[in-house]
Amino acid sequence: MPWNLSAFADEAGNSIDEQIKALKRAGYRFVDLRGINGFNITTLPVEQARLAKQKLDAAGIRVAMFGSPLGKIDIGDDFAADLQRLRHLGELAPILGCQAVRIFSYYNKKGQPKPQWEAESLKRLKALRDEAGKLGLVLYHENESHIFGDHPEDVATIGREVRDGRTFRMIFDFSNFNIGGDDVWACWQKLKGVTDGFHLKDSDAGKQHVLLGQGAGQVKRILSEALAAGFEGPLTLEPHVAHSKAVLATGPSGGANQEFSKLPTAESFHLAAQAAKELLASMGVPLV
Repeated sequence: MPWNLSAFADEAGNSIDEQIKALKRAGYRFVDLRGINGFNITTLPVEQARLAKQKLDAAGIRVAMFGSPLGKIDIGDDFAADLQRLRHLGELAPILGCQAVRIFSYYNKKGQPKPQWEAESLKRLKALRDEAGKLGLVLYHENESHIFGDHPEDVATIGREVRDGRTFRMIFDFSNFNIGGDDVWACWQKLKGVTDGFHLKDSDAGKQHVLLGQGAGQVKRILSEALAAGFEGPLTLEPHVAHSKAVLATGPSGGANQEFSKLPTAESFHLAAQAAKELLASMGVPLV
């Protein structure tokens, strides 16, 4: 089956027009919406969502996933805020034609005991899953530095305790594991049974973001095994090679690539988008 290749095009530009231009130039037909005109997708006004949809439709581009920051708050913070953001996405879903939502699994900034961090994170994730089910949304948890689902053992716990393959699924981010100091291949061996999607991001041994396949993320090796096993799911390019305003808003781990940071963000994004397509083509990946 073909794989859907999407991208966080806000790394190319802030406006929906800049993002569409970047996607069209790179030959991408899907976008993961994270930021538009200074609004995160969880706060994007309905009127702007309708306008964005009109422009995306005219360009022949579909929304693959909402790049939300749900779960990027502390376990001591008010959980109601995340529920409200999720409900807003439920309102945007029929407008933008998208049900998939990227999420995270909570910080522990005050250093609470690990069992307490785990219990509170799992409790919140299950509540998000239940609410998403009511809203007709599908959650995709991404491994990320400093949240509960950072290292493979804890990601596996989320996979075992929360993932149902329907309303709650899992994203494997190569670079985030590498930046966290984990062996990315070993992470894949542990998590491939609970992996439902990939974020295409790579970094080197020095934790500097690089073009896909040029770092320590074992990207080609892992995707080749997934392809051979009949994997079906979303792939999203999240370059991070230049720390644009969109990237800085995510609180990124790892370093910007100094070479690419000298370029306009539209150019660094394009180079990353082309590198991803070339790598996937070299593997014989069937893309939509």
